[in-house]
Amino acid sequence: MLFLVAALMLFGTVLGAVAHIPLTYSLAAAAGIAVWLGVFALREHLARRRTAAH
Repeated sequence: MLFLVAALMLFGTVLGAVAHIPLTYSLAAAAGIAVWLGVFALREHLARRRTAAH
């Protein structure tokens, strides 16, 4: 429950910041985060595949 409250507070803070910066910066940050998450997901997928093979 505490995690949920902290996540909602962080979400509100981030949304407040996004409302005050230009759209191009928001989109660039969103693209950066999407790439970072994609790389993370790929690394996790490859690590699980490697672990399952051994």
